Formats: sequence, C-alpha cells, structure tokens
Amino acid sequence: MPSQIGFVGLGRMGGNMVARIKRDSDHEVVAYDRDPATVEKVTAATGARGADSLADLVAQLQAPRMVWIMVPAGGPTQETVDALASLLDEGDMIIDGGNSKWTDDRARAAALSEAGIDYLDVGTSGGVWGLEVGYCMMVGGPEAAVQRLAPILDVLAPETNEASRHVLGERGWGHFGPSGAGHYVKMVHNGIEYGLMQAYAEGFDIFDKSEFELDKAKIAHLWNQGSVVRSWLCELAARAFELEGNDLHALSGYTEDSGEGRWTIEDAMAKDVPTPVITASLYARFYSRGNGDFTHRMLAALRAQFGGHATKKSADG
Repeated sequence: MPSQIGFVGLGRMGGNMVARIKRDSDHEVVAYDRDPATVEKVTAATGARGADSLADLVAQLQAPRMVWIMVPAGGPTQETVDALASLLDEGDMIIDGGNSKWTDDRARAAALSEAGIDYLDVGTSGGVWGLEVGYCMMVGGPEAAVQRLAPILDVLAPETNEASRHVLGERGWGHFGPSGAGHYVKMVHNGIEYGLMQAYAEGFDIFDKSEFELDKAKIAHLWNQGSVVRSWLCELAARAFELEGNDLHALSGYTEDSGEGRWTIEDAMAKDVPTPVITASLYARFYSRGNGDFTHRMLAALRAQFGGHATKKSADG
C-alpha cells in the first residue's frame, strides 16, 4: 500500500530524494522549500505535489503524518522542527535526514514525545549520486516509527549486496537504536571519510611530485581493479582527474568541513579513544584555508632565533 510523506528542503539531496521516491514507487510526496521557484522546479520534474508553506504541507497530508526534513543542521533544522511541532498532531512523525548532532536529536525527541510526536534521526550518505545508486541510511528512533517509515526507506536505499543481505535485509538501511543513534553512526562515518580522503590526497600528491610522468586518472582506475585500496572514493578520484585534469589546476585547495569530523573527535576525546588519522585530516582542512599562516611564521621566527637560519620576508614586509 502506498505511503504518503512530506519533504521540507529541496536542495541537491532533498530534491533528488523526492525524485527517487516518485520515480521508483507509488508513494505520494508533498514537497516544500522556502524558495517557491525550487518547489515549482522539483514538482514539475517529479510529479510531487507542492506546498507554499509548512502549514500548507501539513494540511495536505493525511494523519498520521510523516514529514522528512532536509535542511542545514543547527538553527535551520531546529527552527523547522519547532514550526512543525506547532502544526502536527499526536501520532505524527518528524524525520531529520540532515547532518544534525546526535545530542540535538535526543533533546528534540524528548521534547516532541511530550506532544506524542515521533522523531527519527536518519544519517544519510550518498550525496548527489544517491538519485541513481541509492542512499545509505543510518536510523535512530522508536522501532514502531521506523517500521512505519520503512516503505520510504526501502525506496531510497539501494539493494543490499549478497554478502550483507543476511544482516541488513533486502535494502541498504539499518536501525541502530534509540534517538540519536542514527546520526551518531553517520557522524563517525564522516570522520572516517575525512581520513580516507586525506590518505588518497596525500598519496596522489606524492605522484604529483614524482620524477615520473604519471597519469593519475589511470592509476585511480587501475586501483579499482581488485586492489586492496579500491573504493568508491577512488572511483570518484578517477572521475575528478578526468574532468579537472591531471594536476587539478583549476581548483583551489580550500577545503571546508561540515562539522561531523569535529564531533567525532570530541566524542573520541571524551571516551579516551585515540584518533590521530581523523584528527590530522581535520587539521589539514584547517591549513587548507590559510589558518596556519601565523603558525608557520612563528616556526620561521623561532628557527631564525635559535639557529640563525635565514627567513623570507612576506609581501607586506
């Protein structure tokens, strides 16, 4: 039997999730975004029904309602949850599929439970490729609410590979415990992702400085042919070199972080778990933004003081 769900936030992830649900199932979707042009674009492309406000979205859904949020973590998510809480009824459900901190999930779930509203946190991985290959989803919250959402999760997730089907079932999503558990697993997932990306970047930097004229795209493609370091990230590296060139000359080295790496390190410190690789990868991103400029000037100054080593003057000096 088809389900019905509301979607709030129709950016790259949210819009593609609506598109996958409408393309691959008979489920009904009511879609809302703060930008009316985005609502019009997504509904025209997918066949979802549009809403012009959160109140309109809730009014178009039949009780018990399910509303999935895909907006930036922090203030925007909290504001959306609060606004929906004032519109929804007992027995309804809010799903946060963004990158919220797991401690925020626990606080939201406790507050919403007083009004009889269920809250699920769904850590979602897949990025812009999720429309085609599916989304890996890590779920936290009450079991009954998870089972009610399961038909939607089944459509969004990819088919489970044969080696993991006996653990996960037919589709690639998993329920890991009470509120906060889903985003906790996703947080550590992203911390590991930082470390993997940094290792690939450092290895290919060595290739870039090599005396050999090495085709980096070819190396990345080759490593995915049975190599121990084969991975989807390696596939994406091959694609990046093909699109951007062997030296990535058009790209700036400035690299942002979205918060999960920091939260992973904070939690590891609280538990006395050493995480040198994940920590170093986060610090490398800080350096990429020029944040270590004073550090490097201090190093040069100290080296000059104790050893009389030559220094180079800055452009402003």
